[in-house]
Amino acid sequence: MSLITLTDPRSPVSEAYRTLRTNLSFYSVDNPIKTLVVTSPTPQENPADTVANLAVTLAQSGRRTLLVDCDLRRPALHAAFSLPAEPGLTNMVLNEVDKLPIQNTSVDNLALLASGPTPPNPADLIGSRQFDRILEAVQAEYDIILFNAPPILAVTDATILGAKVDGVLLVVSAGKTRRD
Repeated sequence: MSLITLTDPRSPVSEAYRTLRTNLSFYSVDNPIKTLVVTSPTPQENPADTVANLAVTLAQSGRRTLLVDCDLRRPALHAAFSLPAEPGLTNMVLNEVDKLPIQNTSVDNLALLASGPTPPNPADLIGSRQFDRILEAVQAEYDIILFNAPPILAVTDATILGAKVDGVLLVVSAGKTRRD
């Protein structure tokens, strides 16, 4: 995973992430997006890069940003920020920890709720009432919450999560992702 917004902040790719950040903030001025799922049709598009870099740009703009790794099958965000995967979201949903295991990253205003251990039933965890309570609790603490989700065509996790948030960003590869 590449955090180009940190390693090469003046690059055209970093500028594209800042443009995306700006476009999201102007998307609905009267009802701003506070929770956003980032997913893709298939694993080849790698939405984890997009969600991580978008989170960095949001945090750099002064917004208190929480990044949640809901790709419970192939978590990647903890490694991008050199943080442990456990305890994480799974532990909290299963009531294995008393408080949210949110970790601060090296980026000001950016925190991570890592995935935790891989559960046998990720979609059931995301669809649970306990997950809803966690979502409600973190919304009070952060300006924006970004969720990394697995591919939408492969599993139901992103679809379930998408019904709980303000918006869904679908990551595609130009010239590669097919419309059918």
